[in-house]
Amino acid sequence: MKNAVIIKPTPANWMVVYTRSRFEKKIDRTLNDNHITSFCPVIKSLKKWADRNKMIETPLFPSYVFVRANAGEQLKVKQVPGVVNFVSYCGKPVVLNDEEIDRIKSIVNNYSEVELMSIQNLNIGNKVKIKDGLLYNYQGVVTQIMGKTILMTIEQLNCVLTVKVNVDQICLNVAS
Repeated sequence: MKNAVIIKPTPANWMVVYTRSRFEKKIDRTLNDNHITSFCPVIKSLKKWADRNKMIETPLFPSYVFVRANAGEQLKVKQVPGVVNFVSYCGKPVVLNDEEIDRIKSIVNNYSEVELMSIQNLNIGNKVKIKDGLLYNYQGVVTQIMGKTILMTIEQLNCVLTVKVNVDQICLNVAS
């Protein structure tokens, strides 16, 4: 066996897979059935129809599933129906560390009202409501956007209070 080649197993890393619309949970199930670790964070919400109310689970990140795979498993992942491709940067799949995945799992498990809000959808003048922290449930108007932090004015206290909060602490489109 002079010419034998020893192949070292590559470590499994968390990566992000872009999926067809509404295929996230199905892909998550298929990958787990094929012994490939995947994670599709879902949030529960009450959906109301004219004749009934139902608790439904929707993906926190539409069209994305997190996958823990090594180089050999990446081809298997791509062959799953509904998988479009890995999210990549400079031609290589984006790798996430375990702490980021653990943080997402913790948020989904510990908070009942989680919603994803793109910072691109936030504009000066939007009415928002604080959903976490000391000023929980206070409503205000966005007056300035600084990266992932916003400056908002709260008028509910019989004076104008301007506070700086992170985008993940607010929800958009508050009814007046």
